Amino acid sequence: MVIGLCRSFRDRALDRCYHCFPCLSDPARRSSLVLKVTLVMLHLVYVGILFLFDSDLIDKTKKEPWYTALYLLLFFATLVQYFITSGSSPGYVLDAMRAVNETNVICKKSSMAKTASSKNGSLPVEGCQSGRNFQGTDSTSWTKLVMDMYPPGTSIRSCICPYCNVEQPPRAKHCYDCDKCVLHFDHHCVWLGTCIGQGNHCKFWWYICEESALCLWTGILYITYLRANISRAWWNDAIAILLLIPLSIFIVFLLLLLFFHSYLILTNQTTYELVRRRRIPYLRGIPERVYPFSKGVCHNLYDFCCGGSNIYSLEPLPSAQELEEKSRPYTCLDVLTCRCC
Repeated sequence: MVIGLCRSFRDRALDRCYHCFPCLSDPARRSSLVLKVTLVMLHLVYVGILFLFDSDLIDKTKKEPWYTALYLLLFFATLVQYFITSGSSPGYVLDAMRAVNETNVICKKSSMAKTASSKNGSLPVEGCQSGRNFQGTDSTSWTKLVMDMYPPGTSIRSCICPYCNVEQPPRAKHCYDCDKCVLHFDHHCVWLGTCIGQGNHCKFWWYICEESALCLWTGILYITYLRANISRAWWNDAIAILLLIPLSIFIVFLLLLLFFHSYLILTNQTTYELVRRRRIPYLRGIPERVYPFSKGVCHNLYDFCCGGSNIYSLEPLPSAQELEEKSRPYTCLDVLTCRCC
């Protein structure tokens, strides 16, 4: 009887909670929210313990407030960048298809208006400009747009996602966690609760860069505190030591992740393409040291940093002639003419 009443009270409480906070009713969103809260709490614990025990840091704050102000600014900037990245879209194939279809409708209306104005003898209306975001294909359909990016003779069945039932452009992949196809799929980040793709890879890089800097700075502050109190018994600083051990592991992991993604950016690759290179059909016959989508270091950096204005830009597969050119080893003349850039 008592157990039944407790269960009934619990179910009513959960229903009321889910009604007030709909995001908690979805298990995936609930786990993502728990991860976000956990990460924020970890940041607050590390910084809070530091300011709670380190009296030298408090004294330094009074003498040099700019030092602590910069540290706290990096702390809040990292958290803000985390939420910006986790809330950003990686660039879904379905959204890109809708954008192309809307562009087609606008272009058709513009073409009809242009024809009508020409018949009336008025000045012609300029052609549709919104198609520039899709490699200048203006009013082509999504299927033709995608198939033009593959070599001639490619079967359309091999390009259709069996889960989303849409044509996948090159470098797109279906994410089983998000249950959507992602453009330039890199990986699904559990800590962010979202995919990393064309639309948010740049934001993700800036986040791990800021997180690495924050963890390094925090580690230095912890080591400085322990060195200043090295004459005391170690158990007096047990909390700081226990926190420093996982922090050191986080620092190594974050730095490796930062260097890895920097390498991917410079060579215009994704994590999925690098790890699953032999299983991806359009990469199987290409040597490992050849980067088929690379346009040179400078162009890759420019596209990565300045190409975020359109998260639906599509990239065709390189031709056999382009692959042969990229597989050619560099010479001194190539270096002087900046072929690598």
